[in-house]
Amino acid sequence: MSRPWLLVFIVFIVMLTSQFEWKQQFGEEIELTSTVSLKDQSLSKRQEYVKEKIILSQERNIQKLNEQVRNLREQLLWCKAETEISNGSAFALSEHLSEIEQQPMLDD
Repeated sequence: MSRPWLLVFIVFIVMLTSQFEWKQQFGEEIELTSTVSLKDQSLSKRQEYVKEKIILSQERNIQKLNEQVRNLREQLLWCKAETEISNGSAFALSEHLSEIEQQPMLDD
């Protein structure tokens, strides 16, 4: 009878030690996974920040370009008005300015 009890005791010890090793392995894997996921989150946050900065920069550039287009249109109409005045035309300058306001601008 003592032999079966000895076998049961050995099997029980083997089971306990193997479970301890499995828990230790899974714990290390979980730690590695959490470390990798934290790095991924940090990297994705940086990427989002860079994307936002690029978008803001592009919006500022678009606003500057729209302002330049508006100024060039005004200059063109002033030149048209001066040319018509010098040619004797009675076209009012206010009508040229209303043309500027009617022309579509690029949206941001």
